[in-house]
Amino acid sequence: MIKSTSFIMVAAVLAGVAAGPARADTRAAAGAAFAHGDFNAAARRLLPLAERGNARAQAMVGFMYATGQGLPQAYDAASYWYRRSAEQGDTTAQYLLGLAYDKGQGVPQDEVAAYKWLNLAAARAPKGVRENYARLRNALASKMSRGQIATGQWYALRWPADSPF
Repeated sequence: MIKSTSFIMVAAVLAGVAAGPARADTRAAAGAAFAHGDFNAAARRLLPLAERGNARAQAMVGFMYATGQGLPQAYDAASYWYRRSAEQGDTTAQYLLGLAYDKGQGVPQDEVAAYKWLNLAAARAPKGVRENYARLRNALASKMSRGQIATGQWYALRWPADSPF
């Protein structure tokens, strides 16, 4: 299920990379390069966009670092880019950052932080992926105490103002 969910997430990120008026041609070219397996070309196009603050490009760069596609595999770099994107409200990045916290990949393993980010993603995601995000959030919750869930919900409700992670 995790593997098929990852492919869904890539499709969601790619759809977002190709959308939007500003720099649409560069994002479309990056999405096309990624879809055709030319990860090096996708990275060359996405990195400048990510550095300029484009949330979708940041999420995709994070994914590329996490998977080692077009960029060297580096979980710390992936979580850096996920966070930059997630803090701008990108639900795909919020979901991927939640998974990183759940697994301790590039960030300290923290179920409360994972729940917060997965909860935010599930609440704000487009209808097509919302159910998948909620399912994974609920699977995580099944491993947590009621107190941990309440703390994760508290941080999600107060995001972005009151959150240490």
